[in-house]
Amino acid sequence: MKELRLLKGNEAVAEAAIRAGADAYFGYPITPQSEIMEYLVDRQPETTTGMVILQAESEVAAINMVYGASAAGRRVMTSSSSPGISLMTEGISYLAGAELPCLIVNVTRGGPGLGTIQPSQADYFQSVKGGGHGDYRLLVLAPASVQEMADFVALGFDLAFKYRNPVMMLADGVIGQMMEKVELPKPLPKRETVEAWAVTGKTPERERNVITSLNLDALKHERHNLKLQAKYRQMEREDTRYDTYLCNDAEYIITAYGASARISKKTVDLARDKGIKVGLFRPVTLFPFPSKELATVSQHVEGILSVEMSAGQMIEDVLLATRCRVPVRHFGRNGGVVHAPGEILEALEQFINSKEKQHQE
Repeated sequence: MKELRLLKGNEAVAEAAIRAGADAYFGYPITPQSEIMEYLVDRQPETTTGMVILQAESEVAAINMVYGASAAGRRVMTSSSSPGISLMTEGISYLAGAELPCLIVNVTRGGPGLGTIQPSQADYFQSVKGGGHGDYRLLVLAPASVQEMADFVALGFDLAFKYRNPVMMLADGVIGQMMEKVELPKPLPKRETVEAWAVTGKTPERERNVITSLNLDALKHERHNLKLQAKYRQMEREDTRYDTYLCNDAEYIITAYGASARISKKTVDLARDKGIKVGLFRPVTLFPFPSKELATVSQHVEGILSVEMSAGQMIEDVLLATRCRVPVRHFGRNGGVVHAPGEILEALEQFINSKEKQHQE
């Protein structure tokens, strides 16, 4: 039977990690995600599940500890916020290049630079397009509730090991700091099996494994890169996730993820009360982006409003998905400002009015 608790999003991640059988957490404090490590330290899972909790001396150290534990086949995770993730990007690229599974949680704050501790969604490019060097991808999950913050931990680990690839949970400060009721699953048993690829030393059955992202033979490295690209295409085929709300008869669509999707859902209700047929399309995986699904939904609409807490980043994937067949406009707030449902409705109405004016002309 599931357990019902009232938790912050950050706390839900930490509790879910313990229950998902995580072997280790390495991190460094930064607002607005510091409660993840604080909760883990307070819970002391070392004494119950054997989960190692360690505050590293920096984000650079933390992500390299993740690399080492992952290479040993362990369920390992880290968390940070925006500038902290920037410091981790070299290590994340190494993890992707070495095909090592792990879970990385980014509870985003406003930037660029140190910016503000207030919520933001301006890390979309960094997360989805590969913030580090090389042609790599992360599978990116975007929770829109505290419940999903908890649910996506076990899912993230499963996907990471399925593809031998880092998985990022891209949350924002709103979801990380808000409190909601959460249904927590029963704790999973510790994984007894050791991955065949893990660096566990030489055994009677095989020689020792070597894990590296370095390959000085260009042709061999090209083959490795092609293998990685094939894996990313498999993610698109098998693990694209999205959600819709009142899209069946919609004449306009709002696209949004995370906290923006929660706020936009209220906007849809307000618009429907005024007789405006609007629906919400929420990407749950930002990579792979649900391009085919959005293209299908958008075939019979007049326009799309991309709502983001940024200057406009996801809108590029919306435009690519729809191949510019329908008008797409961005509405966003920047620097840590969170938009209100009424503001989004006003932007939507302006969008609709501008289209009607163009038709009249």
